[in-house]
Amino acid sequence: MTSYLIKGARILGGEPGDILVRDGVLALGETDPAAEAVDATGLVALPGLVDLHTHLREPGREDAETVLTGTQAAAMGGFTAVHAMANTDPVADTAGVVEQVWRLGREGGYCDVYPVGAVTVGLAGQQLAELGAMADSAARVRVFSDDGHCVSDAVLMRRALEYVKAFDGVVAQHAQEPRLTDGAQMNEGELSGRLGLTGWPAVAEEAVIARDCLLAAHVGSRLHVCHVSTAGSVELIRQAKASGWNVTAEVTPHHLLLTDDLAASYDPVFKVNPPLRTAADTEALRAGLADGTIDAVATDHAPHPHEDKDCEWSAAAFGMLGLETALSVVQQTMVDTGLLTWAQVADRMSYAPARIGRVLDHGRPLDDGAPANVVLYDPSVRRVVEASESVSLSRNTPYAGMELPGRVVATFRQGRATVLDGKLC
Repeated sequence: MTSYLIKGARILGGEPGDILVRDGVLALGETDPAAEAVDATGLVALPGLVDLHTHLREPGREDAETVLTGTQAAAMGGFTAVHAMANTDPVADTAGVVEQVWRLGREGGYCDVYPVGAVTVGLAGQQLAELGAMADSAARVRVFSDDGHCVSDAVLMRRALEYVKAFDGVVAQHAQEPRLTDGAQMNEGELSGRLGLTGWPAVAEEAVIARDCLLAAHVGSRLHVCHVSTAGSVELIRQAKASGWNVTAEVTPHHLLLTDDLAASYDPVFKVNPPLRTAADTEALRAGLADGTIDAVATDHAPHPHEDKDCEWSAAAFGMLGLETALSVVQQTMVDTGLLTWAQVADRMSYAPARIGRVLDHGRPLDDGAPANVVLYDPSVRRVVEASESVSLSRNTPYAGMELPGRVVATFRQGRATVLDGKLC
């Protein structure tokens, strides 16, 4: 394994120092004449990022993404570990499917892939999936979600929360009351009425979060709330945490930056689930991430082939790319605004998601002897996002043509360089 001497990096945005990457671990302040030098002058060194919410599409939709291309996109975004969501075909609701995804990640080598198991068989919301078998499999699943579908049956949700307690798992809920969102296309409000698009009310998210927080408290289990999007949701999670309940939450980069007025273009690249919300919601999400009410940033990277997005709004698929631009969006919305320091970014994008997902070899501080998962990031540059430059198989980025700050210069996973000088290794 090649050794690297990272010279002059600002660890968590602090004073410059050297980091030696040798035999898969870190050594601070040491040198090695045989190591390959990496000039990190002016670059911020962060622990490798961990994504709790990535759609890799394989098996079943390899036209949109594969485990290999998705983890390459993750590496380009500074991620060293991703959690692969269960809405594949076949659904990741058995030990066999989650082990397949896990092994594909190991073969690719760009990221460690942690499959998320489905809560219910086929994501159908009728009966619990093989939660215990997935937890005991080689993939060691600890996060379970029907993402894309809400576990709307309260009894089934309670049973899932009770079940995962046996192995310290967590149920990650896609909070969407289906009866309140039938045919919904965008955030419900004055704009949806003008555009003639069926509205998606905030209460459809908030009602499920309120119910599930109460259920988690009742059974003493762990609940994680996926892609929080409304101010009311932030307040409900804040109240749950104040009550001492074991509830965590994530927010996506696009919900931190983009608002529902973009739907006025009728461009389906902005169609996402949950929908883009109001500027007031965006401000509440930023505040919630800053004060720790929201624990983590998760990309909800959702690649789609051209034909699923290049159509009229109502027929288009929900979802947008997020892995390669996540750190830039967080810099623009949270760091450049003074809401977060780089040390706090490391918490929200590495430590916290690793802790929630029970990932042992990631989300560790950049200390002597720690696993060598490192991202070097240049916050000083600005770039115009070009969809054609994405390494994902899909091109549905909502940031195309937008100028964003920063770029990932290098990513190291378990001591191996996956990205150097901004290019895949």
